[in-house]
Amino acid sequence: MVRSIDDHRDVYGLEPICRVIPITSSTYYATEAREADPSLRSVRVKRDAELRPEIQRVWDQNLQVYGAEKVWKQFNREGITVARSTVERLMREMGLEGAVRGPRARTTITGDEAARPMDLVERDFTAERPNQLCVSDLTYVATWRGFVYVAIVVDAFSRRIVGWRALSSLRSDLALDALEQAIW
Repeated sequence: MVRSIDDHRDVYGLEPICRVIPITSSTYYATEAREADPSLRSVRVKRDAELRPEIQRVWDQNLQVYGAEKVWKQFNREGITVARSTVERLMREMGLEGAVRGPRARTTITGDEAARPMDLVERDFTAERPNQLCVSDLTYVATWRGFVYVAIVVDAFSRRIVGWRALSSLRSDLALDALEQAIW
């Protein structure tokens, strides 16, 4: 917001912009003062500025495979006191992440030319009686042995699961089996 105000301040003036944008002029001036004099910044911002190069150093020294947990442990070995959540936050802001073992699950491969299913109920999931409207969903859950794919069918009237199926592979008959159980 401050950069936007700086860009338009000469044309419109500070006070009219501050009335339109939800920011007070004192906040604007305080931000400008912090940018001009880094000693006015908060302790957290100063500490973050010190830690960012250290995080980058540890991450680079370890072939860019260390995650927040290992970077934090390396800091502890080096005597740098910092909270693990701070390392996680800064690594996320810096766009750094550790290597992930195993393949990543790819559940949906959409094609631009593929037809999307119609929303036959137009997002209205109310029913006046049982078996009038059923809705379904398909999801996956990470387990120690890999992903488990689950399809469920819910009766919109009672909000109860009336059919379900779980498999270790994502196949089209997963949803059909859940639907058959719901019909039964």
